[in-house]
Amino acid sequence: MTALVARTGRHQQRYDQGYRLVAGCIPYRFVSSNIGNSSKNSEHSIEVLMITSQRGEGLLFPKGGWETDETVEEAALREALEEAGVRGDLKEKLGEWYFKSKRQQGDCCPEGLCRAYMFALAVNEQLESWPEQHARQRQWFALADAVGQCRVEWMKDALEKCKIYLSLPATSHIFEDSLSSHHFSSHLSYQGESLT
Repeated sequence: MTALVARTGRHQQRYDQGYRLVAGCIPYRFVSSNIGNSSKNSEHSIEVLMITSQRGEGLLFPKGGWETDETVEEAALREALEEAGVRGDLKEKLGEWYFKSKRQQGDCCPEGLCRAYMFALAVNEQLESWPEQHARQRQWFALADAVGQCRVEWMKDALEKCKIYLSLPATSHIFEDSLSSHHFSSHLSYQGESLT
């Protein structure tokens, strides 16, 4: 088995009009809990996967630099794999957000300005080991609880867009498809070492 490795460096980073371009996603899954023993009494709920920052300061969603050798969709999928250890299907572009990052200030982007493209990601695989497992923890949250956990304002807005997308009638069939083709444990999942 080949070990997964996270990309590093900024030599392939995309920039546009002074903005560093970023791609990310909100990983989600549907969970089922039976009330009693009847499938007629089954309730479906949505959970989203959040990760710690590399410094361990609060929770956020996977995102990172969009590089020159990939599409924005490929970048979002790569970031989900590297940072959160999940694979899945991109479902909806949630929008674009502008923010300022002190960590991203440099020659190509002296003011640290970033433009993020965020997507909804239907998770179909959660890996036991992934590139950034020693730098991050991950945790599933009920959709309703995730907003209060998110430390980044623009990501809270992206989560609201994701909630709207997941509540649309056109996505209602996703519940049954997701539940019938993939099984996830319903307990919270923490991976990685403690961060200081």
